Amino acid sequence: MSILGLKKKQPKTFKVKVSTMDAEMEFSCEVKWKGKDLFDLVCRTIGLRETWFFGLRYTVKDTYAWLKPDKRVLDQEVPKDSPITFHFLAKFFPEKVEDELVQEITQHLFFLQVKKQILDEEIFCSPEASVLLASYAVQAKYGDYDPNFHKPGFLAQDELLPKRVLMQYQMTPDMWEEKITAWYAEHRSITRDEAEMEYLKIAQDLEMYGVSYFSITQNKRDTELLLGVDAQGLHIYSPNNKLSPNKSFPWSGIRNISYSEKEFTIKPLDKKKEVFKFYSSQLRVNKLILQLCIGNHDLFMRRRKVDSIEVQQMKAQAKEEKARKKVERQILAREKQMREEAERAKEEMERRLFQLQDEARMANEALLRSEETADLLAEKAQIAEEEAKLLAHKAAEAEQDRQRLEVTALKTKEEKRLMEQKMREAEQLAVKLVEQSERRLKEADHLKQDLNEAKDAERRAKQKLLEITKTTYPLIAAYSSPPPPPGPESPDSALDMGGSVRMDFKDSDMKRLSMEIERERLEYMEKSKHLQDQLKELKSEIESLKLEEQQQAGIYSLRSYAEPPYVPHSNRNSAYMAQMAFYEEV
Repeated sequence: MSILGLKKKQPKTFKVKVSTMDAEMEFSCEVKWKGKDLFDLVCRTIGLRETWFFGLRYTVKDTYAWLKPDKRVLDQEVPKDSPITFHFLAKFFPEKVEDELVQEITQHLFFLQVKKQILDEEIFCSPEASVLLASYAVQAKYGDYDPNFHKPGFLAQDELLPKRVLMQYQMTPDMWEEKITAWYAEHRSITRDEAEMEYLKIAQDLEMYGVSYFSITQNKRDTELLLGVDAQGLHIYSPNNKLSPNKSFPWSGIRNISYSEKEFTIKPLDKKKEVFKFYSSQLRVNKLILQLCIGNHDLFMRRRKVDSIEVQQMKAQAKEEKARKKVERQILAREKQMREEAERAKEEMERRLFQLQDEARMANEALLRSEETADLLAEKAQIAEEEAKLLAHKAAEAEQDRQRLEVTALKTKEEKRLMEQKMREAEQLAVKLVEQSERRLKEADHLKQDLNEAKDAERRAKQKLLEITKTTYPLIAAYSSPPPPPGPESPDSALDMGGSVRMDFKDSDMKRLSMEIERERLEYMEKSKHLQDQLKELKSEIESLKLEEQQQAGIYSLRSYAEPPYVPHSNRNSAYMAQMAFYEEV
């Protein structure tokens, strides 16, 4: 059932959804609208004035078609869906993007479309160029590189390289990101539109940039070929090589292009050159090829003419806009720099404030410690003052002791001298006592010898007297007077009496001699005991003097003192030996 047959029930509007490279829009269109009405609405909505590069594309069966501007929308072979979907895309590409793209929106739409074609591998790009293009895409999206903000992994969610490039090398995503970031860091201070323009300037030099490919056959041999249509002209490619054309027909060298049903004819401007014919099996494709050829040829001729007033105004406005934006960027850069400097100054002030706070805290702590130290020092000073007084008192006492000890030392020297004299006298006395003891020993030996001789003489005398008495007793009895009256005593008693008288006489001499020896021995022992007591007293005095000298040396180690009087070792030994010999003799 056709739309024209439903005049009474036909709605006055229909829904349309238009997708650009970065947005989607829906419109309510009138039924009578032509393609140009919808296209102008979309251009006004997005603020696009360079409309001659773009068109509304829709899908028809297994191919695509562009919405015709001079025909009603619903009268074309658009999808019957609601809303009807169109894609707002670049239909024609400029020869030099830097010279022809005036508006930033135009440049941005071209950037997005070319970037998508490269990532979808519709445009072949080498790995090196892909990395460089990716770095400009990152600059356009993220701005200047900041290592503090752009940490490793910040590109993990971005699609920046074609899958073919990723599969070509054994590299991890982190390694690719590192390569892209190395280039990205060099694009500092480049704005978004400048980064997109640099991207397009690199992309326009790629072999497949801006080329629309169609399958064709040549003559009746049905040789498979590819026809490429771009801003430069028409190109014939082999099916397996879209980079290097086998034959090219620039627009400046083409006099006419015509087609009849499935046959296309390209007539060169030079009539001497052969006319090129090729065949396409689909009528829609043939119409599309013809539209692209007409549009690209018109733009080719337009570029070589003076710009229209509209284009001149657009370029002037764009130039003013760029100058204004440049000034704004400079102002913004200065403000940014000033803000960064202010932030750095603020950070410096905060750091300085924190530092001053720390210094103040440390100063307070130091002040508290100083106060505590001052209190401690005051206490120590008081203690030191008391100690100084005590030391002064002790020094006074020590001075008194020193003076007293000096006096004592003088007395001690005198006493030492006297003791030395006493010792010498004692040694002399000991020597005399030793000599006397030796002499006494000799006398004792003589006396003992005399005593023994006396005892032997007495014994012999007794023996001799006994013998004489026994021999002469009868003669004495005969001539003697009458015997005395008898008594208890016998004649032997008389003999005994006579003998006893003699023996009494001898005993008295012996007793007298023994008593004399005993008396001399006692006197000698008394003298020896007296000498021993003197030696002990002298020894104790020497010990006490030595002890006092040691005490004086400990107190006044820095003061020189006199050496104790030297007693010759031989004299001390002589006195000691004499004393020991005396004790042994006693």
